[in-house]
Amino acid sequence: MSEVDDIFIVGGGINGCGIARDAAGRGYSVRLAEMNDLASGTSSWSSKLIHGGFRYLEHYEFRLVREALGEREVLLNMAPHIIWPMRFVLPHHSSMRPAWLLRLGLFIYDHMGKRKLLAGTKQVNLETSTEGKPLKPMFSKGFEYSDCWVNDARLVVLNAKDAHDRGAVIETRTQVIDAVREADHWLVTTKNIRSDETTQHRARLLINASGPWVDKVLDKTLHSTHSKNVRLVQGSHIIVPKIHDHDKAYIFQNADNRIVFALPYEDDYTLIGTTDQDYKGDPADVKITSSEISYLCSVASEYFEKSINKDDIVWSYSGVRPLFDDGASEAQEATRDYILRVDSENGEPPVINIFGGKITTYRKLSESMLKKVEALIGSKKMPWTANSQLPGGDFEVSCFDQLVLKLKSEFSFLDSGLAHRLIRSYGTKSWVLMEGATSIDDMGRAFGGSLTEKEVNYLINEEWAECAEDVIWRRSKIGIRLSQKEISTLDEWMQNRVAIENTKTLRSSNC
Repeated sequence: MSEVDDIFIVGGGINGCGIARDAAGRGYSVRLAEMNDLASGTSSWSSKLIHGGFRYLEHYEFRLVREALGEREVLLNMAPHIIWPMRFVLPHHSSMRPAWLLRLGLFIYDHMGKRKLLAGTKQVNLETSTEGKPLKPMFSKGFEYSDCWVNDARLVVLNAKDAHDRGAVIETRTQVIDAVREADHWLVTTKNIRSDETTQHRARLLINASGPWVDKVLDKTLHSTHSKNVRLVQGSHIIVPKIHDHDKAYIFQNADNRIVFALPYEDDYTLIGTTDQDYKGDPADVKITSSEISYLCSVASEYFEKSINKDDIVWSYSGVRPLFDDGASEAQEATRDYILRVDSENGEPPVINIFGGKITTYRKLSESMLKKVEALIGSKKMPWTANSQLPGGDFEVSCFDQLVLKLKSEFSFLDSGLAHRLIRSYGTKSWVLMEGATSIDDMGRAFGGSLTEKEVNYLINEEWAECAEDVIWRRSKIGIRLSQKEISTLDEWMQNRVAIENTKTLRSSNC
């Protein structure tokens, strides 16, 4: 059995990995267990936005919006390779919210949070502007404002990577099957999903960051009677061939008071989402429904000149958001704010449960969590993440294009598209990935869609990737460009590669 850790975290999504990074950077000993791959749950199925949540103003979520707005540029400076500014076009629909109300909301949006890098709101003439060309002629006036795009799953992985580099133990494919209090610590039993081997760990404090499984962990693993806390809400997205040529996004109002985004996606596509509907069942089994497809196609077709139908869809995805159950009557009205609840009585070892939250505010959630940790087990170092960089993000926001040119110059055999993709994924860590390569042959086997053996080896060695799905849908979104045969070939190659590494590890541990 291991020594007693300060903190044991259940769940490898954005909240769990963000907390692990913050805590490890303050000097706490941290262990994190994720039953699948990092970001394999809610965190990889988002709308890919770092945003204040313009629509949350209607639900009076002012604290959440203010916090989220303030975080946009903090996160942009932290990870300018995987986060970048994006302009959003909001067409005025004459039968919905009046123009003055939209203008007022955007004025508040512009002035609630700190904004130095992101441009402010402006009115747009959709009859004459480029932004108006893909839209129906009935939309003559609109507004334009700023938020940011994020590669969501990479944000999770990079937080885990930085946590690991600062001393945290990150265990993927490791399920927490039991946790009981013993005197002044938790006794946590984990099972390795690959081998079925069980291991016991001790920790002074337990954090339940298991997302949509948070209540299940409370009920089945922690044996708690307080296991009804979250409302599971399904959100689905569809991807279609690129609808518009510019790099701006659209935000569409709908008659049911929801909004739908149409976002540039992977250069050649448009991402349309999201939906909001209550979900029952195992979050791992969630899939887009025919009614969601019809809904998203209908909303997009109401605005775009080109009609969108299900035959246009090249890919879709769904995720389950674990929203705190505040009793809201409609799924879209449930709060997106987070609740941190400490369960500890009579001085027994504490558990802190996370209910709700969103990607944009994960760093602030982590800081709030560490305040509770300090109160329970003592403080170590001061908060530090506000001015930090994630791995590969140690460059100025404005220097992205120069970094691409530098990589292309030093590795002239890379085509411009691949150089751009590598910097977008790995930032300055691209040089670590490319170490030793002097020709295209040194990149090894080509798996399709510019993915090579050298990159896959980097993801296995540095980012916990074990199978094709980890690589093509989380560490990248390159799966949308691969055939099923290419995906199967990659998966077979990775399984063999990982099996060899596991055998080496086993032999080493037996020496």
